[in-house]
Amino acid sequence: MRTLIATSLLVLASACASTDVDVPPVEVDTPPVSTQPSTFTLAMNTVEELVEAGNEQAAILRLEQLIGKQDATDDEKAAALYRMAELKMGDGNQVWGAIEALDEFLETYPTHARASAAEELRDYARGEATSLNFALEEKGLSPTDAFKARFRLGEHQEAADIMLANALTPENDYLLDMYQIGYLCEDAELTGPSYRLVEPDGTDRVVRFCDFGK
Repeated sequence: MRTLIATSLLVLASACASTDVDVPPVEVDTPPVSTQPSTFTLAMNTVEELVEAGNEQAAILRLEQLIGKQDATDDEKAAALYRMAELKMGDGNQVWGAIEALDEFLETYPTHARASAAEELRDYARGEATSLNFALEEKGLSPTDAFKARFRLGEHQEAADIMLANALTPENDYLLDMYQIGYLCEDAELTGPSYRLVEPDGTDRVVRFCDFGK
């Protein structure tokens, strides 16, 4: 009897071993790949948002901060420096500052992919600076044109002096830049001439020179 039972168990075990059993696959969760932009990318996005909002001066300041960051890579610093030169040469109205930035770019990153573009932009900036200086030295400019030439070069304090001495009221774009740079302030305690400006978002402001009445 024991022999029969043992034989039966062997037959059953053999049958179970030879039977195909569907075992569901084990699913392992794969962690998603991070697509979070880098700190530098976020900072550059902020720069472009400032430019689109009409606040080039704040964008330039942000780029200066990025260039000075110790943990920034050479590629990041080069990108920020070139963009700053573009803004200064454009609506930032700082031709001298653009030339300085491009000089630094070409000296520090002579083999960079944008080196040729930087050289061309610097040549253009130097040409404009030469023309503006020549016009100022001829002393044939009206106070308004002299103000604009100084402002374009980035000689903002000299431009402000011409503006005050000649009781000029520049166009809104100049007043907005002077407000963003910090020459004009909105403060009821300030004295001196007042100027009305409209910000890109439509905000109206009455501003005066920041150092009057302090």
